[in-house]
Amino acid sequence: MSILKSCFSLITILLITTTVKAQSDSIATPDSTLTIVADTTINLPESFYIGLDSLLNDWYARQYLIYDSTCISGAATVKFSDTIYAERLSSLPTIVEMPYNYLTRQYIDAYTGRNKEVISYCLSMMNFYEETFVNALNKYGVPVELKYLPIIESALKPKAYSRMGAAGLWQFIYSTGRTYGLYVNSLVDDRYDVAKCSEAAAKHLKDLYDMFGDWSLAIAAYNCGPGNVSKAITRSGGKRNFWDLYPYLPNETRGYLPAFVAVNYAMTFHKEHGICAMATTQPEITDTLHINKNLHFQQIMDFCGIEEAELKALNPQYLTDVIPGAYKTYTLRLPLEHIRPIVEAGDSLYEHKKEELFPKSKLAYIDDDMKNRNTYVVHRIKEGETLSSIAVKYHTSVKNIKNWNNLSSDRIRAGKTLRIYNR
Repeated sequence: MSILKSCFSLITILLITTTVKAQSDSIATPDSTLTIVADTTINLPESFYIGLDSLLNDWYARQYLIYDSTCISGAATVKFSDTIYAERLSSLPTIVEMPYNYLTRQYIDAYTGRNKEVISYCLSMMNFYEETFVNALNKYGVPVELKYLPIIESALKPKAYSRMGAAGLWQFIYSTGRTYGLYVNSLVDDRYDVAKCSEAAAKHLKDLYDMFGDWSLAIAAYNCGPGNVSKAITRSGGKRNFWDLYPYLPNETRGYLPAFVAVNYAMTFHKEHGICAMATTQPEITDTLHINKNLHFQQIMDFCGIEEAELKALNPQYLTDVIPGAYKTYTLRLPLEHIRPIVEAGDSLYEHKKEELFPKSKLAYIDDDMKNRNTYVVHRIKEGETLSSIAVKYHTSVKNIKNWNNLSSDRIRAGKTLRIYNR
């Protein structure tokens, strides 16, 4: 891929408070002298601020990672010429374009500099998640290089939860998760289920690509929503190139594609920057069982002897100690050595301490309340209706309706439909 055929990049910048502003549409060639600004001038992803201590506190990290500070080259940060960065990016066997410009450079410097320990951590954690990511992406025809998107979203912290309410490795907000079959209730949050959220992310990315016909725009829309990308296209006069849309996108989205390019670079060329993966021990082989009755973690532990911390780490989608299988079929992930006792137990597993662990009041809550939370009606918008009037009709709020339907404004159009969920 020739750097001259890359998207328009932005060379000269104005530094106003903490925001990078573009002043030129000319492309930064490998031989050009780029204007370099400090990390504080770019909109770093929220994942940048997840401390290494927090990441290493995850059960997987504590169980299988061995932190060794000598793995990372001390305080020294290794940097290269623009030509080398551009050549390395152009050599990557990717479908998504990997353009090099001053903004990409800022993120490369951040990921290979002050955040090199996070890259070291992610290199190791990909051992646990990469197969699941790749299988989901391949299933829906999404470029495999998007397997690195969760690094930007969550720094591969399984229980990541953003200030905007996004959850899990792929950081789904409630409404988008609903659209792709990730349900949230008092007992279960599917957004923490690695397999389910990876498949949902792949579907979502494919839908966004089908909408815009460009993977760079699909990536941008994953961050800010398709509505904001569509607005940017309209405001630009119909242009459909990320770098042409750059001035019209939300501030946090302007850095999202450059961050994605930089993550691909850092995960591929980490050795050249003195960054290596943290030592990893071999995790246990696991498999899943289908659970179609209410099951308590205590029942599982009593029958197979698994430790509570491991059970919860392998099944992060369950918010309490209850798997509500009576509501619908759920999965239970266990190490192979613990599966046989569970299978052999049969119905005795579910009867074990049933009266103690599932009082009738609690069972009623599981069966009835959850069903209500996971149902919705489809409302067709009539002429003259507003979000406020619809909210009053269904005894909910405008904010809820906007979240459920991924609306960025209060504007609605007659003839369109809205999902209204029971609460």
